[in-house]
Amino acid sequence: MAIKSTMQSLVALVLLVVATSTLAKAKDDGSQIQASNFYPRVKFVTTMGDIIVELDRNRAPITVNNFLRYVDKRSYEDTIFHRIVPEFVIQGGGYDTDFIEKPSFAAIFNESGNGLKNKMYNITMARKNDPHSATRQFFFNMNNNDSLDPGRDWGYTVFGSVQEGYEVLDKMAEVKTDFDPKYGWSDVPVEQIILKKVIILPPI
Repeated sequence: MAIKSTMQSLVALVLLVVATSTLAKAKDDGSQIQASNFYPRVKFVTTMGDIIVELDRNRAPITVNNFLRYVDKRSYEDTIFHRIVPEFVIQGGGYDTDFIEKPSFAAIFNESGNGLKNKMYNITMARKNDPHSATRQFFFNMNNNDSLDPGRDWGYTVFGSVQEGYEVLDKMAEVKTDFDPKYGWSDVPVEQIILKKVIILPPI
């Protein structure tokens, strides 16, 4: 009887360890960050000033959790805004200051049908032609970019809006850009604009 009781205890312990391990892994997707806050705020600290963004986890939960995961792992630190198109977008989050691509988690599901629009100063996930190819790059809309909203085709997922720092983005949009022959990119700032870090702000 004692042996049976000991075995049952060991089995229960193993199951508890496995369950705890599984739960810990499941909560490493960003959903554990301010889990009960549907509108977490973050501060972008850049070489041209600070930008505060309110994220919309209610409308874009997958996208916001994904973004917060990169922030939590400090993966946006010392990345660049590599593409600036006046009256269109300011894009960044994918490359370091040596133009080396940063590692990414798996691509996420496209939530562009969430009702949020690509309006001026909203933040949106960048992607490739595949609608579900967004990983870590994002852009700020510098116009009302209705063409990026979903219609007959998939759009680009908006997941937040700027609350403070509009003037910082306006200054970024005015910097000189050029074609970079080394990488074959257009609209690259001649003088780098660096995203020094993104800070998760306390709930309000």
